[in-house]
Amino acid sequence: MPAIAICAPSRSLTRDDAARVRALAADYPDLELHFHEQCFLSDGHFAGSDVQRLAALLDCANDPAFDAVWFARGGYGAARIAGDAIAQMDGAAGDKTYLGYSDGGMLLGGLYAAGIGKQVHAPMPTDIRREGGDEAVQRTLGWLAGDASGLEPGLDKQPHVAFNLMTLAMLCGTRLMPDLNGHVVLVEEVAEYDYAVDRLFFHITAMLPGIAGLRLGRVSGTPENDVAFGISAEQIARHWCGRAGIPYLGRADIGHDVANKIVPFGG
Repeated sequence: MPAIAICAPSRSLTRDDAARVRALAADYPDLELHFHEQCFLSDGHFAGSDVQRLAALLDCANDPAFDAVWFARGGYGAARIAGDAIAQMDGAAGDKTYLGYSDGGMLLGGLYAAGIGKQVHAPMPTDIRREGGDEAVQRTLGWLAGDASGLEPGLDKQPHVAFNLMTLAMLCGTRLMPDLNGHVVLVEEVAEYDYAVDRLFFHITAMLPGIAGLRLGRVSGTPENDVAFGISAEQIARHWCGRAGIPYLGRADIGHDVANKIVPFGG
C-alpha cells in the first residue's frame, strides 16, 4: 500500500483542508496519507521557521516507510531550505516520488538536478480550497493509485518538465537548476502583469538554449495595468522563443487552477 507523506516546505495548510483531503482519499483505499504536523505551523508567511520546514521535509524524504512526498502548498519558502534539504537527503530519499507545483518547483527542480527520486508536477492538497478543487486533488490521488487519466495530454516520449514561469526564472543560474537540454519545457503563470510575463520570457529563453521546445500553459489572474500591454501571453511566448531559436510547440493543459494536469519529469 503506497504511503504518502505530506509536508509544507513553503506555506501552511489548515486542519480543515487536511480533513477534506483525507475524506477524498477514502475513495482510494490503496493509499495511506500522513500529514506531518509541520503542515499546520505558522511563522509569519511560512509554515514554521526555516529550521522546522527543513526538518519536516527531511523527516518525510529520509523515512523509508514512505513511498512519496507530496508538498501541501506553494506560496514561497522552498528556496530557503531546498539546498540544505538536498544535501542532507539519504538513500531512502532517492526511492521516492515528489509531487507539487508552483513554489514546489524549486524543490522539484533541485531534486531533478541532483538525481534524487522522481519528480512530478501535480495538484497539491491546498487545491481543495478552489471552487471545484476536489477534482484537482483527486487527479493526484488517482495518479498515485495508478490512474494515468490525469496526465497532461500532450506528453510524448521526449523528456518533459513543467514549472511555474516565475519559479523557473528564479531557478535559472542557481545550483538548483537542472540540465534541461533536450527537454520539452511546459510553463504556466498566475497573478503577474503582462509586462512581467514578457520580462520572464526574455530571461528564461536566454537561459534555455538547448531545450527541445516550449509549451505554454494557462496565464491567469493577470492584473490590469494602467496601460494595456497589447500583446497576449501566447504572442509573448512565440516572440521570445523565436528570438532564441526555441521551437514553440503550442499550448499545455497546466495552470494554477483545478484543471491543472500531471507532468512527470523526464521521459
